Amino acid sequence: MHKHVKARKITGTGGKDKTMVVGVLERGGTVRTAVVESRNKHTLQSHVKTNVKAGAELFTDALKSYKGLDAEYLHQIVDHAVEYVKGNVHTNGMENFGSHLKRTRYGTYIFVMPFHLFRYLDEQSFRFNNRGMSDALRFRLSLRTVTGRRLTYKEVTGKTAHACR
Repeated sequence: MHKHVKARKITGTGGKDKTMVVGVLERGGTVRTAVVESRNKHTLQSHVKTNVKAGAELFTDALKSYKGLDAEYLHQIVDHAVEYVKGNVHTNGMENFGSHLKRTRYGTYIFVMPFHLFRYLDEQSFRFNNRGMSDALRFRLSLRTVTGRRLTYKEVTGKTAHACR
């Protein structure tokens, strides 16, 4: 991006005008993701407390919103400005998931409406959590979950009954 274009388009921090996503990954286990309204302390810590048992080891980056979690967790921080791995303390698994998510977003879907972002997160979480399966087995597993369910045009587009006429 040219310097003058960057100055015009990028003002403020990296999260400005973006829909935020949070994820929790159990090492050797599953990932859980959600769309969040902000990356403030209350929002992120409530997501952690909902998805991680108290007393568990918790590894995060150095975002200030995570400060104070050491009261309930064995919380250790890796500051990416200094290092990416500190012994067993790293966020590489979550970074890996984020990398796959971004590649899918840029390579397959191209453009994602914020209204539908949670659906894309669910799909990628499903793929990641079942990555040991073949594509055929994963497809059959996903088909079992759609039996008897209906997705309407209104739900997909977010349009109301008046807008469809």
